[in-house]
Amino acid sequence: MRFSRPVASLNLCFALLFTVFAWYQRNDIDPAIYHHPSVIDAALWFLFYLLIASLLVVILYRPLPRWLLVAAVLACLVEMGRSGPGLYENLFGGESFTMTQVSMSAEDPRVELSREFFGAVIALAGTGLLIFQNRKVVKSN
Repeated sequence: MRFSRPVASLNLCFALLFTVFAWYQRNDIDPAIYHHPSVIDAALWFLFYLLIASLLVVILYRPLPRWLLVAAVLACLVEMGRSGPGLYENLFGGESFTMTQVSMSAEDPRVELSREFFGAVIALAGTGLLIFQNRKVVKSN
């Protein structure tokens, strides 16, 4: 293992967190919750969260390819660009800001887009942590 025990523990906790995020993506294809559920979008987010979880573990043992980290950052930025207008409408639109409505259902598209935006921000933070750790691993080799 290339990192201290506290750093490794932190990575494992974050990996578990991203695994939980991936698990919760399964509800994004539920037609009872979403008017037009996107199976492809939910599957891509499931795989992306699982990828970040895996990389948080892999980096403890070996450096990560730079292209993979660049691709992860680009995926986060693209999703933030796609969901950003919904967040903007949620913040500055005619209705009051909400992330949960009455329940966690996604009847209001601006709420779901706001959640996706913040999911992309969290994924970007996880990717940033990986980039920071990868620099340390590459320097030590």
